[in-house]
Order: sequence, then structure tokens, then C-alpha cells
Amino acid sequence: MRYDATMRTVVSLVFWGYIALSCAWLFPLALTIWLFTFWWDRRRFWLHRFSCLWAYHYAWLWPNCTIRWEGRENLTDDPVVYVSNHQSLADILVLFGAFHHFKWVSKASIFKVPFIGWNMVLNRYVRLRRGDRKSIKEMMDACRMHLEEGSAVFLFPEGTRSKDGNLRDFKHGAFTLAAKAGCRVVPIVLDGTGAILPKEGFLMDLKKTSIRVRVLPPVNPDEAGGDPEALTKLVKERIGDALQQMRAVEAA
Repeated sequence: MRYDATMRTVVSLVFWGYIALSCAWLFPLALTIWLFTFWWDRRRFWLHRFSCLWAYHYAWLWPNCTIRWEGRENLTDDPVVYVSNHQSLADILVLFGAFHHFKWVSKASIFKVPFIGWNMVLNRYVRLRRGDRKSIKEMMDACRMHLEEGSAVFLFPEGTRSKDGNLRDFKHGAFTLAAKAGCRVVPIVLDGTGAILPKEGFLMDLKKTSIRVRVLPPVNPDEAGGDPEALTKLVKERIGDALQQMRAVEAA
């Protein structure tokens, strides 16, 4: 079935409108959870679980779309560094579907968005201003603190979304963090989200789409000799190989 621009516009407006309205009544629930747990749940474990449900239910509502997870046994609530390729804004909603504990590293500007950003503040997620050395240092310090407290952290090593779905260069920050902290890296591979919501614009594509998420086995920094650059290369290769394999299976 073909969808013209008018239908795409209408569906997109309804979807984004629902997100805006639902955030207005879901945030008070998040605030209530925070008020009842902040004094004993420093890691914000229960607030994050609610945030997973809040975010992932939008992914459930995408029209003509299925989401398939593989390798969930590799997910853990241990203090690890999660990394994923980045194709779309939709990635964040999909990855909340892990329903495991972690702290997002996100652009500082997102923390100012009403309701969503306020919830990120309550969750103690980590801010980052791209290209700002002071902010990068503060981000690394905050991530180390969360790992020491027993929380995992989640970063997109490409730094920004890929326009064509192919892997961009990986930045070393996540892998330097893992190497210095002596914690494992858990790579996650996403494909299909760029078809739902391309990088440019906010119109949703209504064609039948399958989103696949594959959680790869954890990588110990020792496998790369504890060297952040070697660890970066190793993890990128594993994500790239898995992405190619997933696309080959989908095309068969």
C-alpha cells in the first residue's frame, strides 16, 4: 500500500501530538516515583524502569512496524558500558526496550525539553555538550561515578545519527571509560530505525518496517590489551560485522 505525503503528515502530527500530551501526564507519575524513592534508591533504579515503559510504549505504537530483539541474555544490570550504532531519534525509544538499568549520555540541550528533559534530570542521566572539552571531562567523571555506584552507562560512539545507516567513525570516549574503569563493553546493533524516522525531518515513513536489535556478547578491555583505541576498533568491527549479517539475512 502506498502512502502519500498528506497521510504521512497527518499520522506524524497525531503521533507527535500524542507524545506531547502523554508526556504531560506521565511526568507527574515519574515525579511521584522519584519523591517516594529518591532517599533510598540513589541509582534511580525504579524511576529508570518506569522511564523504560514510558519511552518504549511509543515504539509499540508505531504503525506498520515490528521490533525484534535478539541476544537479550547478554543484557545485564552490572556496571558495564553499553554502546550502539545510531541511525535515528527512534533509536532511543527502541533501546529503552532493554528494560535494564543504565544511565544515558545525552546532548545537554535535551535536558531542557519540558517533561522529557526534566525526567532525565530526575534519573541522573549524563549531559554532554559536543566539542566542549570541559563538558567532555565532566561527562567522563559522571560516568565513572555511576559505574562505581553500580550503574551501567549508555553511549552512542558515533556521536550523531548516520544519514545512510552505515557506520560512522567511533569516538574513543566510551572505550577509554571502559578501559580505565576495567568494565566490560556490551555492543548493541540496531537496524531499521532510520526507515521509520530519517535523520532529516520529523515525518514518519509508513511503509511496513522491521526493526532489529541484536545485543552482542560483552567485550572485556583485556581482549584489546586494555588499549582504548584497539578496543574502539574491535567493538566497531563486531558491530559492523553483525550489521552486515543482519542485513544479509533480511535481504535473503
